[in-house]
Amino acid sequence: MAKEQIGIKEREQVKTAEPRNYEVIMHNDDVTTMDFVVDVLQKVFFKKTSEAEALMLTIHQTGLAVVGIYSYDIALSKIERATDMARRAHFPLRLTCQPAKQ
Repeated sequence: MAKEQIGIKEREQVKTAEPRNYEVIMHNDDVTTMDFVVDVLQKVFFKKTSEAEALMLTIHQTGLAVVGIYSYDIALSKIERATDMARRAHFPLRLTCQPAKQ
């Protein structure tokens, strides 16, 4: 008689964490115009005019501001798009990202 093999499979539960979010930060400079910053905030970050103008003033007065919080890939994509717009307009606009505070 053939021997039967009985296999027992154990399931291992793996806990997954939510992906970390990243803050996109826009930095002030002495060359990029305020109108251009508002334009970028509206076109890339989809801010309403009043919010874009308020953010632009914060950037101008304090030197930087968080303009959005996104997943890593989206944050990098928005930074790339805004930087590309700035370079085509010959502005040195600088954006960075950092892990969002939890």
